[in-house]
Amino acid sequence: MSMQSYPLYSNSLTAYKRFLTREVKCGDIGIGGNNPIRVQSMTTTDTMDTAATVAQSIRMIEAGCELVRITAPSINEAKNLELIKKELKAAGYNTPLIADIHFTPNAAEWAARIIEKVRVNPGNYADKKKFEQIDYTDSAYESELERIRQRFTPLVKICKEYGTAMRIGTNHGSLSDRILSRYGDTPLGMVESAFEFLRICEDNSYHNIVLSMKASNTQVMVQAYRLLVQKMMETGRNYPLHLGVTEAGDGEDGRIKSAVGIGTLLEDGLGDTIRVSLTEDPEFEIPVAKALVDRYNTRAQEQQAIEPIREENNKIILPYNPYEYERRVSHPVLNIGGHNVPRILADFSERGAITPASFFAVGYNYSVPLDKWNIGDMACDYIYVGEHELTFEIPGTLGIIHNSEQWKTIANPVRQYPLFCGSEFFSSEKISGDLNFIAITYDSLSPDFISRIREAEHIVLIADTFNAHAMAEIRRIFIKLAENNITHPVIIKRNYKDLNEQDFQLFSSTDAGALLLDGLGDGLWIKQQNCVSPQVCNSTAFGILQATRTRISKTEYISCPSCGRTLFDLQETTSRIRSVTDHLKGIKIGIMGCIVNGPGEMADADYGYVGTGTDKISLYKGKEVVKKNVPAGNAVNELIELIKEHGDWIEKPA
Repeated sequence: MSMQSYPLYSNSLTAYKRFLTREVKCGDIGIGGNNPIRVQSMTTTDTMDTAATVAQSIRMIEAGCELVRITAPSINEAKNLELIKKELKAAGYNTPLIADIHFTPNAAEWAARIIEKVRVNPGNYADKKKFEQIDYTDSAYESELERIRQRFTPLVKICKEYGTAMRIGTNHGSLSDRILSRYGDTPLGMVESAFEFLRICEDNSYHNIVLSMKASNTQVMVQAYRLLVQKMMETGRNYPLHLGVTEAGDGEDGRIKSAVGIGTLLEDGLGDTIRVSLTEDPEFEIPVAKALVDRYNTRAQEQQAIEPIREENNKIILPYNPYEYERRVSHPVLNIGGHNVPRILADFSERGAITPASFFAVGYNYSVPLDKWNIGDMACDYIYVGEHELTFEIPGTLGIIHNSEQWKTIANPVRQYPLFCGSEFFSSEKISGDLNFIAITYDSLSPDFISRIREAEHIVLIADTFNAHAMAEIRRIFIKLAENNITHPVIIKRNYKDLNEQDFQLFSSTDAGALLLDGLGDGLWIKQQNCVSPQVCNSTAFGILQATRTRISKTEYISCPSCGRTLFDLQETTSRIRSVTDHLKGIKIGIMGCIVNGPGEMADADYGYVGTGTDKISLYKGKEVVKKNVPAGNAVNELIELIKEHGDWIEKPA
């Protein structure tokens, strides 16, 4: 397993320390520098409906929103921002407002004179996407950049004159044809898209800038932000970062996906302001965002020291590429490791007596009359029972894990395996000839343990930690194993106690998701005490694998959070589409409120449902529109027919 050097994208990968950015003022709010991580959201009302937008903004602010973003799709909405701001101030609210701009430079220039910040998308500020591949010469490309300079410079000068902040917000789904033609659909293309606009700002001595690299694919999103920071460090820049996963969806899936993407970056000290994009009313996004950032208020003081990772010539030595996804190489042991999907382990060790009915919580349903097991798509792969005994036949796909001493008393342990703690494996008079689990922490990895474990067969390691900065310590375990050419499969284990359901989902998604996005981990074991039901724990584990795209077990919805541009009831429509398609395992469906980012953000979706006019829907297969202006009342049925036409439909089980 080769160790390679890579440019560093964080102050440290083993100690929590925020990447120090310059402070950007947005009204009275400071972003970056030594300011706390700011929480923001976006209104979903029609911007021309002043009363509704003001009322929703107040609900957001009272929920804890520190910056309110409002869409300005034309100059009329931009002008109305002044009235919205006036009404909010009259009600006693001075929260900074942000104008969200797509396609309309004149709206941006107007808004920049009256509110505190404008967000521009470099993919469509001066371009209209046609999905064309263009073979640019260097001179032709420079001509395009000069055209952009002419369009963008007036806004820069206005922002500089009025003290208005700006976010240059790249979206993976709306990269310009120019960027796609030269850099491809890549994190590098996302970074260069922002840098083209950033250089124009800097040429005009304007630096009141925040940068973002959003995507609905968490792998792409994390890689793009890392590359952005690496390029900033390389060039002496330190602009604040706004973090977000676009089109995360709603409910459990939306929270897990947001935590995987945003939390992975927060773990490494990146991020100065965040927005959690849920297909829900914006005030419900705020508690989720606050739960994510509040975790880091005391992280630096609570963390335990971890051995640093080797560095040479300002580069970090790693066994994986932090800028490209590639799964860690491991050899298979039964169905764990190698090319097998990551496995899910459920913890039943602290439950009461275990019966066949107990397994319903983790995807198995036993029929007494038929004496048969039904196994769901989200059935866990192994169950840890500790000291419990099983007195019934288990499903044929399931493995049972016992504490090693209990396992030794089983006369015929078919599909039942022992769990050892560290070095006790080597002194045991009895081990499994098929599969042995060995629990380790970083402190377990002594030279003697490493030399003995290297030669052992039929073992899977369980990586555990009690460090407050748990993700970093488990990452250090993987690196230590790689440094010593250990290729045994490794299960990520995390422990949580006394958390509400939302925090449990967010924290476990952050801790495990950050590792899985780097290709680390052959399985996931979440142990919870006084947190959530076994069903929620199991669903969360599968949701994390889905959000990291390491194991697909259900339909994926790429659903935007709605805004004033949305042309239909997005929440109700998403719920309706989910209700008739959630059995289509592995299919990705994009549900977009408008065409601003729709076709691009859902570019890797199999099917798309995009608002193109009032109660008018266009349906997509991949990037291609196949049905235009379908009446919204019949569009879900038309979507089903489209899925059937392409052979991806199966009937929903009764």
